[in-house]
Amino acid sequence: MRDVATLIAASGRLATAAVAQARAALPEADEVRWLAEATAADIAFAATAGEDRRALANRLRGLLPGVDVVVQPKAHRRKKLFLADMDSTMIGQECIDELADYAGLKAHVAAITERAMRGEIAFEPALRERVALLKGLPVKTVDEVIGKRIHLTPGGRTLIATMRANSAHTAMVSGGFTLFTDRIGAMIGFDESRANALLLDGEMLAGTVAEPIFGRDGKRAALIELRNRLGLAKSETMAAGDGANDIDMIAEAGLGVAFHAKPKVAAAAAARIDHADLSALLYVQGYRQEEFVQR
Repeated sequence: MRDVATLIAASGRLATAAVAQARAALPEADEVRWLAEATAADIAFAATAGEDRRALANRLRGLLPGVDVVVQPKAHRRKKLFLADMDSTMIGQECIDELADYAGLKAHVAAITERAMRGEIAFEPALRERVALLKGLPVKTVDEVIGKRIHLTPGGRTLIATMRANSAHTAMVSGGFTLFTDRIGAMIGFDESRANALLLDGEMLAGTVAEPIFGRDGKRAALIELRNRLGLAKSETMAAGDGANDIDMIAEAGLGVAFHAKPKVAAAAAARIDHADLSALLYVQGYRQEEFVQR
């Protein structure tokens, strides 16, 4: 059986000497296959029985500071189903924190968000507490937040466009709110999105969220539901996220990726991307840069 190590760096910063150093550390390694010049490369090698792929990836990271390394089976790399978190994954912000800023409560709400994403407190009560603080905020504030404060994570549109062009189904699954995911998911190009519904009082937020809350269990259930509906094997699926409520979804996927993630998530995931943008998830699947569909 063959495994493959994918090395990814910022554009133009993956040195040939560094790749050669990684190849020398791998058993029965093939020649290097460049996916993007001086940016991403694959090295196929002989899988060792009982070898912990995460431990091997960590050793290679130690040799190559600032380079992302993913080690996985060479077979079934191109995925047919991809689920991704929204906040701090597909976008650079936490939407609820930006809403709270309009109520003068950003620091307080952001502190709760951070603890929940680190897994220090339960997600559901933390969400109810934060939503209650938004009571009375005009719904139109969402438009302003999306228009002025939300920035898509680089590489996200290309990732989704390329996967969809290759017959993959894509879903954004968020512990946030449909008022954001419906629009942001469409902006990025996802096939569908799932999230929580904020309840309204006329044109104001009511300070409550529809039950049951879509969180850790919901994300994992969505992956299983879509996998079964599409008739896919686990190995044909990939999921990415950064927070504690993504851990079960990441564990359920054929390839679970911790993307610029909290420490608990990075420790649990089979793969992690700490430095590169979302286009790294295409290199991890073996796509060459010239195969990318730009959006």
